[in-house]
Amino acid sequence: MKQFTIGPNDAGQRLDRWLAKALPLLPPALAQKYIRLKRVKVNGRGSKRDARLERGDVLQLYINDEFFDAPTPENAFLRVETPRLDILYEDEHLMLLNKRPGMVVHPDDKERVNTLITHVQAYLYQKKEWSPRWENAFAPALCNRIDRNTGGIVIAAKTAEALRVMNQKIRDRELQKLYLCVIHGAMEPRQGQLKGYILKDEGRAQVRVLDRPVPGGRTAVTLYRTLETRNGLSLLECDLITGRTHQIRAQFAAAGHPLLGDGKYGRERDQRRFQALYSYRLKFQFTTDAGPLEPLNGREWTVEDVDFVQEYFPKG
Repeated sequence: MKQFTIGPNDAGQRLDRWLAKALPLLPPALAQKYIRLKRVKVNGRGSKRDARLERGDVLQLYINDEFFDAPTPENAFLRVETPRLDILYEDEHLMLLNKRPGMVVHPDDKERVNTLITHVQAYLYQKKEWSPRWENAFAPALCNRIDRNTGGIVIAAKTAEALRVMNQKIRDRELQKLYLCVIHGAMEPRQGQLKGYILKDEGRAQVRVLDRPVPGGRTAVTLYRTLETRNGLSLLECDLITGRTHQIRAQFAAAGHPLLGDGKYGRERDQRRFQALYSYRLKFQFTTDAGPLEPLNGREWTVEDVDFVQEYFPKG
């Protein structure tokens, strides 16, 4: 419990508006709930949210300590009242999440609260499985990243051990991530490999694909197979042998077959909001000890409802 005395500058304010200023991390709906449950008392008694505060009033707040902290990127999860997660799998060590296009995975200059990791932390905090007050050295973390406008399966570690093991498995390619994409035209051959060198252009936030080694360039290899061709478009399944920035998007554009809806590397006239790219299948193929993650070995998860597949390549 924390106690405050209303001074002359705060007198005359409504209780709920004072609370919003005093505790900026407290979601408005949760603040209303706490007032209703009398966890916010004025002069020792419950009060209504629209009550006007007077100079000398004593407020007693029976609210978790986390909400009294100053807002920072690390505690943005407290602003998430209802976490929005599509959970494919969860155990005591990790979660597999189906990230929809449009959500950024980590906070950036444009978005602090509505991110995948923020919603993960809010979810675990509200389940009372994690709190920054309990853990000084670890916070739930994502093991892989997906671009804002790409959808797919993201692995979230709930423990430090799970994060360490999964990072090692990803680094040693002991799991397989398969992507679906729609390209303009048709690949020849229908199944094959794209290999080149990707060089980042930091000024344009893009990459370039080159056919020869250059300083700063990194090898990029993508395996692909054509699943279907229809109406000038092809549905492909891709296996990333390397995981470079914008690898699939840049390589197919360089091959003359940009992804549908990709305004950065493709055709601006495409009307899709997001590029047609989805990390839709994840397979665990451990060849070394996996410790607490061993029960995942040999298992796989698939996202069945990929919107652009249903739109451009419907069954039946």
